[in-house]
Amino acid sequence: MRIVSLLPAATDIVADLGLAADLVGRTHECDWPPAAIASVPVVTRAEFDADALSSREISAAVGGSAHRGSSLYTLDTEALAALAPDVLLTQDLCQVCAVSYEAVSRAVRLMDAGPRVVSLEPRTLGDVLDCLVTVGDLLGVREAAELRREELRHRLAEVRRATAGRPAPRVVAIEWLDPLWPAGHWVPEQITCAGGEPLLAAPGEHTKPMTWAAVREARPDVILVLPCGFPPERTLAELHLLTSLPGWEGLPAVRTGEVWVLDGPAYFNRPGPRVVRGAEVLAHVLHGVRVGDPVTEAEARRLGRA
Repeated sequence: MRIVSLLPAATDIVADLGLAADLVGRTHECDWPPAAIASVPVVTRAEFDADALSSREISAAVGGSAHRGSSLYTLDTEALAALAPDVLLTQDLCQVCAVSYEAVSRAVRLMDAGPRVVSLEPRTLGDVLDCLVTVGDLLGVREAAELRREELRHRLAEVRRATAGRPAPRVVAIEWLDPLWPAGHWVPEQITCAGGEPLLAAPGEHTKPMTWAAVREARPDVILVLPCGFPPERTLAELHLLTSLPGWEGLPAVRTGEVWVLDGPAYFNRPGPRVVRGAEVLAHVLHGVRVGDPVTEAEARRLGRA
């Protein structure tokens, strides 16, 4: 089966199901697993250079909370048609994360023999795991996908078991630095699973920008910094946007050294199987317990005390 993925999380799912060899097209942002997808043709491009812009400039480029993704990414319709996919995986959940669903629909209508288009729109941890089965069923490996879902559910249960009965720290997860934006959708559930109390966002919620005053008033015990699309090195380079804010040093999390820079794209921003690893990472961050493989500095880096 010929698969084109227009969503990094969908690429993660396809690879997790052992079908990376069936990928014939992907987005410019699909980067996992590197060796398996390096030779897969890219059929999208961004309309701006995120590496050359600050967080505020990127936010302005995408039009802030009102943007609908119409011109953020370009889909190479000719290349897509030439690839002749049987299945096209996309999404309509976040219009600043991938090619818009409207653009995909227009491209498919122009193709002589349109592929089957499947839109993945998970909002919760359960939804994310169910997407494995949705994709697996579509690609003819439903039984393997169901087994994989059970494995991931078991890992989440192990996180809950390892952190059960411990005092729950109050946690603010920050998904964008300028403007400040809390992490919603499945991230609050990752925090709860790992024995924390998520603040400023509810499970499944599509969030909006928050004020710095809201963070100060929340007085979090732990701050997680996991900007959408930023690797930890980029986050560290822009961390001054957070640490220079008035009252930063007075926050409980800062005074006790519980500010953590995490790998957002790998484990928190994308609704793929690796969100389970994100919960395991948080068990280490919030309670110092190990679940699964040891947590590396690349996965979670703790900043010093104020």
